[in-house]
Amino acid sequence: MSLPDLETAQGQRDRALMELLWSTGLRRAEVARLDLYSVDESRKTVTVRQGKGKKDRVIPIGERALRWVEHYKQQVRPALVVNPAITALFVALDGVEGLTVNGISYVVGRYIKTSGVARWGSCHLFRHAMSTQMLENGADLRWIQAMLGHASLESTQIYTQVSIKALSAVHASTHPAEQTQSEGPDGDDDEDTGLLADLMAEDETPMKGVDAKQNTKDTNR
Repeated sequence: MSLPDLETAQGQRDRALMELLWSTGLRRAEVARLDLYSVDESRKTVTVRQGKGKKDRVIPIGERALRWVEHYKQQVRPALVVNPAITALFVALDGVEGLTVNGISYVVGRYIKTSGVARWGSCHLFRHAMSTQMLENGADLRWIQAMLGHASLESTQIYTQVSIKALSAVHASTHPAEQTQSEGPDGDDDEDTGLLADLMAEDETPMKGVDAKQNTKDTNR
């Protein structure tokens, strides 16, 4: 994100483009179809017209991305545009036409490869990162589905698999059962015996505040 040369119009355009991709998770074809009125500064939203499946949707855009897009739209884009008939939000450097799908891929891909984040560049990396990071930070899967424009929740569930590493770490640090395991020296033959004894002791310990009969009833449901 820090690679664009912000002393140039191209660098400021490219930074705004990548901030938008990361904040909204838009597909490159959806970005190519954005026009000057797609981003609503007052409502802090982006209107996506004719997304995948030819469906429209309105999604939020973050404060930082919004500031970059508005700066580009007001300070940079007017200096680039040669053809006043162009309504595309992001325009090519010649100012004659809007950035195409392939043009967006080329711009973004260069920065990704140069940064070393990945050996190949793809706009989908921003979409993937946004979804995974939101999920890891507690976002409900259905909200991510709405952001991405997935018709089915099954398409969104791929990100739960990506987040399993983070979920495992949270489980290990927060699940009460993980806090009761005994600690022993590495390679000690008595470690397995000690763990078994601890597990058996846990089974024999009555659940505090729970009626035994009620507990049996609940277990058999």
